[in-house]
Amino acid sequence: MGQDQTKQQITKGLQLYQSNQTEKALQVWTKVLEKSSDLVGRFRVLGCLVTAHSEMGRYKEMLKFAVVQIDTARELEDADFLLESYLNLARSNEKLCEFHKTISYCKTCLGLPGTRAATQLGGQVSLSMGNAFLGLSLFQKALESFEKALRYAHNNDDTMLECRVCCSLGSFYAQVKDYEKALFFPCKAAELVNDYGKGWSLKYRAMSQYHMAVAYRLLGHLGSAMECCEESMKIALQHGDRPLQALCLLCFADIHRSRGDLETAFPRYDSAMSIMTEIGNRLGQVQVLLGVAKCWVARKALDKLGQLKLHCLSESIYRSRGLQRELRAHVVRFHECVEETELYCGLCGESIGEKNSRLQALPCSHIFHLRCLQNNGTRSCPNCHRSSMKPGFV
Repeated sequence: MGQDQTKQQITKGLQLYQSNQTEKALQVWTKVLEKSSDLVGRFRVLGCLVTAHSEMGRYKEMLKFAVVQIDTARELEDADFLLESYLNLARSNEKLCEFHKTISYCKTCLGLPGTRAATQLGGQVSLSMGNAFLGLSLFQKALESFEKALRYAHNNDDTMLECRVCCSLGSFYAQVKDYEKALFFPCKAAELVNDYGKGWSLKYRAMSQYHMAVAYRLLGHLGSAMECCEESMKIALQHGDRPLQALCLLCFADIHRSRGDLETAFPRYDSAMSIMTEIGNRLGQVQVLLGVAKCWVARKALDKLGQLKLHCLSESIYRSRGLQRELRAHVVRFHECVEETELYCGLCGESIGEKNSRLQALPCSHIFHLRCLQNNGTRSCPNCHRSSMKPGFV
């Protein structure tokens, strides 16, 4: 595949992607990688793949393509390409909550010799570094990075970058509990979208609406929070943006919790946790856990099943972070709760209620996995040894 044909295929993929035909776009770009010998074209298509997988929440795939892009940049021996590829590597690690690695790669970007791309991408490097510092709760360093990114945006008349920085500043002030500023900055982002964003991706509008929803909830304006979150979720669903869908579900759950509607909040937290776990957003998982814990505190009583779910969720967090001592403590408490509630299968020993599975209750009311009873062919309950035969038993 020659240089001109490579450009045509990249453009074709972009057109498909912009019309929400993401999988078809990925197929086109993947074929370019397989067939094209044009290094510059390969570099560009790798950038497209990094962006697409980022917005779909496929962060491990995003990281994989970012690594390949760095190898390609080294082959090209071009400092501009190297800067762009290191920025993509920093962003990939930011999405995977590897914040120390993000900061390291951002510093590599800033340490590269002067390039043409430095003016254009320097603000994005500062933004990614600020997000990483915020993830580590290093608030002063985060604010310094965001302000630096904002200066880049103003000096280069980059309104798209300014919009993204304003959203991050909204998140910053939400965490340090200045809720007025937490609302001001995403509102500023929304104004930028309205004034300059006709040709932008709808993700910018969705992003600003989500951060406005968070701030409105913290301020107690729950109706406005719900409206903004619904608009953000609508766009996220249209574009298959899994990370934003997870954040919106978390926000919906928090809104319901603020209204005192805990029974509606819990399944929203469960859905948010499912996507957060799927995409590898460990920081998001922690935020879900905090919301769930607040629900239980609001109930003023934590039943055994609630304790079991708490330890199960905590186990998944500590396992992903490699914190063995904390992991063991929650594993022990999880199994103690399983024993106390008798929520385990007496045949395979696995817990019941941890994941979707077909169950069968025997006449003695002991519950087992249906597959275990069928495979075992037992005629009596393994727990109490009473007969399991009764009319209509399957």
